[in-house]
Amino acid sequence: MKNTALTATHEALGAKMVPFAGYNMPVQYEGVNIEHEAVRTAVGVFDVSHMGEFLVEGPHALELVQKVTTNDASKLIVGKAQYSCLPNDNGGIVDDLIVYKVKEETYLLVVNASNIEKDWNWITSKNDVGATLRDLSEDYSLLAIQGPKAVEAMQSLTSHDLSAINFYSFVIGDFAGIEYVIISATGYTGSGGFEIYCKNTEVKQIWDKVVEAGAKPIGLAARDTLRLEMGYSLYGNDIDDTTSPFEAGLGWIVKFTKQFTNSDHLSEQKKHILGRKLVAFEIDEKGIPRQGYDIVDASGKAIGKVTSGTMSPSLKKGIGLGYVAPIFSDFGSKIYIQIRKNAVPATVVKLPFYKG
Repeated sequence: MKNTALTATHEALGAKMVPFAGYNMPVQYEGVNIEHEAVRTAVGVFDVSHMGEFLVEGPHALELVQKVTTNDASKLIVGKAQYSCLPNDNGGIVDDLIVYKVKEETYLLVVNASNIEKDWNWITSKNDVGATLRDLSEDYSLLAIQGPKAVEAMQSLTSHDLSAINFYSFVIGDFAGIEYVIISATGYTGSGGFEIYCKNTEVKQIWDKVVEAGAKPIGLAARDTLRLEMGYSLYGNDIDDTTSPFEAGLGWIVKFTKQFTNSDHLSEQKKHILGRKLVAFEIDEKGIPRQGYDIVDASGKAIGKVTSGTMSPSLKKGIGLGYVAPIFSDFGSKIYIQIRKNAVPATVVKLPFYKG
């Protein structure tokens, strides 16, 4: 089990620690609902240093990034980032990721913790163009400072105007007394804020100053309820090696203005009716949907499975994502979630669940 540079700090704060993606991570401190509410209404800080960071450099850096990702990285300018995915050779997804253009001929790829080795091997196997690749995952830490009061609370820690950093933009500069960190207006909560990339040796100082400035420590359990309220896909639950970007509602990050891994197959796939679609649903009665529960029709026939589910702290009702046959995917469609012996009625809804 790996530790982050802040594991001892979390333990000292009394966090409940659990194994996650091979790391010893804080799942909660005071409780999921309290932490969730802090991010929705004020500001919280997550240690997400288990995420992976790869640097792609050199004259052929863009060529490799374009080859392995579905989104069009040629549209990026320095200081901008984009959400994308790595397609595999079978129409599925190796991983979803964020691509940052750090400078000309230098891109930072931020990948999921559970996929670091798999992604590294995949990208390396596609690097026949001579790009320089470096895996920085073991040396860098990542903090997510999220919530509507993030700008106000953190402004005193930097000389940069945080309110001027647009969504999916970033600056490299001073923060919490450290000279060169990435301050990125990204995050997976839907409540605004920043992500801070720094060296492992710097993260304790940054964490302490961020908490001192008013951010509440938040665990992975609240990170999951927050992302699910926005309908953001979680790799391993809602998307994986067998799911198409189009089935998963990620067609908006697949750009056929370029050639990329398996692009011809995905282009054909886009023209045909899908066998299943990822939908969002709200439970109509009492009940909490969980990953793996069957989704059934009115007659009790199985039509899909729940991929993510929880009791929404903001909406106070059961919400979830799951794949169903397209005939059941229209907004307002009635489906049923098999919760133990009961087929509990649910309604297909438009994302996000939480509209702030």
